[in-house]
Amino acid sequence: MVGSIADKTTFAPRRRAVPRLGSPLAALLAGMLLACPGAQAQISNDTVKVGVLTDHSGFLAGISGKGSVLAARMAVEDFGKTVLGKPIEVIEADHQNKPDIASGIANRWIDLEGVDMVTDLTNSSVALAVQSAAKAKNKIAITSGAGTTELTGKQCSPTGFHWAWDTYATATGTGKAVMAQGADTWFFITADYAFGHASERDLTKLVKERGGKVVGSVKHPTGTQDFASFLLQAQASKAKVIALANGGADTSNSVKQAREFGITQGGQRLMGLVIFISDVHAMGLDNAEGLLLVTGFYWDRTEETRAWSKRFMERMNGAAPTMVQAGVYSSTMHYLKAVQAAGTDDTDKVVAKMRELPVNDFFATNGKVREDGRMVHDMYLVEVKGQKDSKHPWDYYKVLSTIPGDDAFQALSESECPLVRK
Repeated sequence: MVGSIADKTTFAPRRRAVPRLGSPLAALLAGMLLACPGAQAQISNDTVKVGVLTDHSGFLAGISGKGSVLAARMAVEDFGKTVLGKPIEVIEADHQNKPDIASGIANRWIDLEGVDMVTDLTNSSVALAVQSAAKAKNKIAITSGAGTTELTGKQCSPTGFHWAWDTYATATGTGKAVMAQGADTWFFITADYAFGHASERDLTKLVKERGGKVVGSVKHPTGTQDFASFLLQAQASKAKVIALANGGADTSNSVKQAREFGITQGGQRLMGLVIFISDVHAMGLDNAEGLLLVTGFYWDRTEETRAWSKRFMERMNGAAPTMVQAGVYSSTMHYLKAVQAAGTDDTDKVVAKMRELPVNDFFATNGKVREDGRMVHDMYLVEVKGQKDSKHPWDYYKVLSTIPGDDAFQALSESECPLVRK
């Protein structure tokens, strides 16, 4: 069972006898180390420390939260609990979806607690704040929870990485599929923060490029309970597609209330720009049936995804892992592999290895980390099943197609990241 916010897990190796200084054995070992500099592992504070900064209490807790903490711990366990002979420690905290709180925690972790890498970072404004704080202190930040493309755009960082998904991949991937079915008029219901704005911007560009028209847009604060006024405006617009540029509980509430107003029954198409399997679970298949969405992970897609997910589900009271939680595992494992390959937890050397090593695990096959920090991997267009087609718990998606990574994510040539060589 995953512990409280204050919990931490330390995996320490068994203590071994150390040769007495001045002994022949000690002299021999010293000589061997001098002859093989690469054997001298350099680990700051004799511990590699990973901080999972997540949403434990807010509207995004279902896609990250305790599941993200568990995923990071599973990665540490599967890696062997130590790296270069030193213990790996996982600590966690709740950022409360507030950038100032998040950056304050990150700074304390780095300055006082020796954290080497911060991960998860659900919520785009939080991720941008923490990536900036980590950059200033030359520490690594890996985002799996947030979606804004600014993380690898104008606000990219030499020590920042974007792992599981972004608004370009989910919004444009789903948008292309829906437009191919003749959807040429659009209305946006958008969360009023960085993620929502980026999602609407990316999809609006696609709609216009393909001859479509955006007939309206409304913004709402996160954590909204009553979407009636926003949905009625969308319904009155007569747009063929109502795009939900929001996430978590906001998306679930939007979909359920849209059904109550008879919006989908009236012929308008409801499309979530980013929907996680936990959202579908909260909506229920009766409400979510037929939704198209793009995801970077589905637990029941392959033998490898099923094997890892079943281990996860056994420790999460049967809940299937989300794309974010699977991404936290993958990124934590890749970070530890980079530390191992670099022979140190020195940030510059680990960053170089993270960019050099391919990503091959149940989450990604031949994934690659670009110079802007984007981890490029395949995405999947899926359709939500109806009750009659769902054969077992969490059997929610029908995979329609694979979107190759280079097609799913914004081209490097279009990146506004100042680190990209032009």
